[in-house]
Amino acid sequence: MGSMTDKIKGATNEAAGKAKQGAGEAVGSDRMKGEGAAQELKGKGQKAVGDAKQAAKDVANDAADAANKNL
Repeated sequence: MGSMTDKIKGATNEAAGKAKQGAGEAVGSDRMKGEGAAQELKGKGQKAVGDAKQAAKDVANDAADAANKNL
């Protein structure tokens, strides 16, 4: 999966998790609040993976650019 895909999926899971927590709060469901918190955490993890992939890609591109300048 690409870095952008991870970031998008992460943002979607974060938003859905927050919504689920809000719904759980509204109806008084501890289970739904817990599921929402877990989904939000999953989204944050996915976004972090996407950020890490992007950072690695940026480093690799910078290294390639530097190597090409030295040719």
